[in-house]
Amino acid sequence: MRIDAALRDARSRLASSPSAALDAELLLCHVLDKTRTWLFTWADRELDGAQLAAFEILLARRERGEPVAHLVGEREFFGRPFQVSSDTLIPRPDTETLIEAALTLPLPKQARVVDLGTGTGAIGITLALEQPDWDVSLVDLSEAALKVAERNAEVLLAQVQCLHGSWLLPCDGLFDLIVSNPPYIDGADHHLQEGDVRFEPRSALVAADKGLADLAEITRQATGKLVAGGWLILEHGFEQGAVVHALLSDAGFEQVRTVQDLGGNDRITLGRR
Repeated sequence: MRIDAALRDARSRLASSPSAALDAELLLCHVLDKTRTWLFTWADRELDGAQLAAFEILLARRERGEPVAHLVGEREFFGRPFQVSSDTLIPRPDTETLIEAALTLPLPKQARVVDLGTGTGAIGITLALEQPDWDVSLVDLSEAALKVAERNAEVLLAQVQCLHGSWLLPCDGLFDLIVSNPPYIDGADHHLQEGDVRFEPRSALVAADKGLADLAEITRQATGKLVAGGWLILEHGFEQGAVVHALLSDAGFEQVRTVQDLGGNDRITLGRR
């Protein structure tokens, strides 16, 4: 079967996915170890039996709902490939809003930064690579997730420190910037039964108190772990902007503001200590 025909059939099979065409292309790229540009350039190439069989296995798994990132083992974030596993959240484009905000803050050249609940390490590693003079630490309570972050740091040549523990408890000293994409979904939220989140670790998604417990705890801990003038940035749900804004304001943070993602939804809230 030709590449273009295989992709056409795959798009039809994956029609229930909002990104059926992209899903099919990424899976076939993975099978062939080629880029999407190569697929389009050589669309008339014939796939051999082994390639078709491997593609079929991945398509069947995707039809059952497994995330493409799990099937190919990685997801791009801020232009870099990050390895993922079932022990981590899959990095999402909306989180790049946090990166962009952090890079615009008035921080010292050798800022001390920590990424809490790091998962794949996407946030902290990206900041370390974008600002090589920063001293960046990655923290996660999951040892399995921390191992994924360590692998990503090694592959991407990022100089970071990985710490095992809950939020800021394993951290010594004060920070210029604390960032986190913590669990913020209400356990009763119907979205937990839809899409990729069905295959992601619930502990990285769900928080008590209608999704606000971890956001509140990080805010509380951060008040004693930031230098004067230091910043806290929290990712949260699209309906939580006003509540998280109030959390930071009530904790004594100044210059508090909520920033929208590319879809126009409230995505992060930040404030200065």
